[in-house]
Amino acid sequence: LQNGDLVLPHFHVTEVGSVQKHFIDCSGTLRHENVINFQLFTATDYDHRLSTKKLLSIIELSEEKLGLENHEIEVEYQGDTIGKYGLDFEEGIFILTSTLTDCLAKDKCGIPQEKPRIRLSALQSEESTCKPGLGCC
Repeated sequence: LQNGDLVLPHFHVTEVGSVQKHFIDCSGTLRHENVINFQLFTATDYDHRLSTKKLLSIIELSEEKLGLENHEIEVEYQGDTIGKYGLDFEEGIFILTSTLTDCLAKDKCGIPQEKPRIRLSALQSEESTCKPGLGCC
């Protein structure tokens, strides 16, 4: 996980699915979202280990039976509640990444856009473009 915690080594992949979400946002815009969902589960079988070969066979069977396309992957993993995570791969390690809710229509429902912060030092040029008589001094 992004916080440094590890998925317990005796996890199971209990589901692989294609999840389609058909919805409207707060502005009434019709939207479609498709993700591939993996559900991870840990039980009390502490000696269990999911081999790479077995995981690959689960993925291949899922692709074949469900006709999976190339979509983003979300992972459900049990914490205090069922958490939904994104999936990254860094330096040979899969990392479950935090996901956040967001408004999809900020421009239409009055949520102000975050203004970029600019340092004054970045605005200063090497040479002043202000010259006497231009009215900028």
